[in-house]
Amino acid sequence: MNKHFLAVTDLSTAEIFDTLAFAQALKAKQKRREPHKLLEGKTLAMIFQKPSTRTRVSFEVGMFHLGGHALYLGPDALQMGKRESIADLARALSRYVDVIMARLFGHKDLLELAEYATVPVINGLTDLLHPCQVMADILTIMEKRGHLDNLKIAYIGDGNNMANSWINMAAKIPMTLHLATPEGYEPDADIVSAASQPRLSDIHIVREPAHAAKEANVIYTDVWVSLGQEAETAARNMVFQPYQVNRDLLQVAAADCLVMHGLPAHRGEEITDDVIDGPHSIVFDEAENRLHVQKAILVRLLQNAEL
Repeated sequence: MNKHFLAVTDLSTAEIFDTLAFAQALKAKQKRREPHKLLEGKTLAMIFQKPSTRTRVSFEVGMFHLGGHALYLGPDALQMGKRESIADLARALSRYVDVIMARLFGHKDLLELAEYATVPVINGLTDLLHPCQVMADILTIMEKRGHLDNLKIAYIGDGNNMANSWINMAAKIPMTLHLATPEGYEPDADIVSAASQPRLSDIHIVREPAHAAKEANVIYTDVWVSLGQEAETAARNMVFQPYQVNRDLLQVAAADCLVMHGLPAHRGEEITDDVIDGPHSIVFDEAENRLHVQKAILVRLLQNAEL
């Protein structure tokens, strides 16, 4: 595994599957209440420019399970790039802690943090990518289907960090990925281009949600308005209304289609209550798997431990 985990593409396909298998082993130990203090004495600094529930709780609880300690550093405490340069902060934190997780707005800030840190840096989310979430997603699909063969993913909504992360995953694991987005809200063009060289998966960007969802094994959606886009709320809600994941959309998907959402969900906007709470939903299973995947990433980065 590379020194840092900033994107799914930092890993080879073999490393992705090795990390997922390790996550499953750690999950099994946790379910059996067996101790697995593989990072005893290690410390994680958690940098937050954006607020979060799942990211903070899953990393903090994960370090506790592994025998280590997690330190929360919120935006008021750090004022990263304002009170202190990113480079200086990276150098200083590296003298105190063993690993850094950062949940930031700008991806360039994450890259600078990783450049100057002498300890591993994990991308807890940026406006460009959310690799920990998509790793948890693919683990959940494996658990529910038993395999990833002949996988068709329909991503419905904004071409945001989750759409970009699914394209990165499609560059590593063969799948058919259809992304239905409104015009002007497509995924990052450079990420789409990189995933096509060489082309491992069939990646299609379409306009019609029903086109993307036809016979899909998984329907994935995310919020229409991300943090930092609040001023666009009214315009986005109008543009994205036809992209709601609802009962009608499920009618064109595979009969055993799985519905996913990285949370938090804006119920009644990108997804309806009857779908997120319905029999096709595995939303809270994927939320749980953030914990197990991130524990595996932490251990692999810090000591490449074997159970």
